[in-house]
Amino acid sequence: MDGTIQIGFGDNSSDLPSSATGALDKLITQMSSNTDLRVQLHGYANGASDSPSQARRLSLFRALSVRTYLMKKGVRSTRIDVRALGKAGDGEAANRVDVIIQKS
Repeated sequence: MDGTIQIGFGDNSSDLPSSATGALDKLITQMSSNTDLRVQLHGYANGASDSPSQARRLSLFRALSVRTYLMKKGVRSTRIDVRALGKAGDGEAANRVDVIIQKS
């Protein structure tokens, strides 16, 4: 199964929203039954100011909060790639993490 789960975050927050756990729990179930699945976590953030480094740091913390949740539920870190992309230039919501599901 290839696909993407988009997790929205509050402004200037890197705390994993409780609304995201249902979709992540389904993903964890899929990953536990299919060892070929991997995920890429692409973090995005506007940041509090116009500073690209602040936006990149916040996007990293957001991606790491998703990674931590997955690891606490038993997903090995070797199956998770994290990318902090800072400000989104793709026209989508800026304060988010895209969980991209791939077969290895």
